[in-house]
Amino acid sequence: MTENSALDILKHAILLEKRGKSFYRTAANQSTNSDVKAFFETMATEEVQHVKILSDQFKAFKETGKFKPADTLETGTISKNVLTPEVKARIAAADFEAAAISAAMLMEERAISLYAKRGNDAQDPEEKKLYQWLADWEKEHLTFLAAIDAELKERIWNDSGFWPF
Repeated sequence: MTENSALDILKHAILLEKRGKSFYRTAANQSTNSDVKAFFETMATEEVQHVKILSDQFKAFKETGKFKPADTLETGTISKNVLTPEVKARIAAADFEAAAISAAMLMEERAISLYAKRGNDAQDPEEKKLYQWLADWEKEHLTFLAAIDAELKERIWNDSGFWPF
């Protein structure tokens, strides 16, 4: 891979993560429930971690032409610490938060696509590892968001009498 294309992909990835952070922070600021606010803040914080990791890789690649080994790659903690049934219920009860979940899913799908493609195309083992890790972490985000979205749909369908029984 040429230096310019690796740097371009890293710049694009950093921008994607910064947009995600801004989106989640806005959703947190708009939320009136403290638990829902905490959920979106956690999502924003994880995007900040991604920006830092990608920025460090950008700097390393620009200086050395190589990706640096990523020794401490681990995924986030959304499911364990923040996404409780109560938070899901509060998101379901709020129109703005429900719309934010839908928009966030599209954002996460876009990130997964970028990272998975780059991970598959990468020749450098450290680059491949970095993008596979990022794709996996974003898949974790998408899984949580999709679970909330599925619950939202079911509640709306039940409330609207869409079930024949």
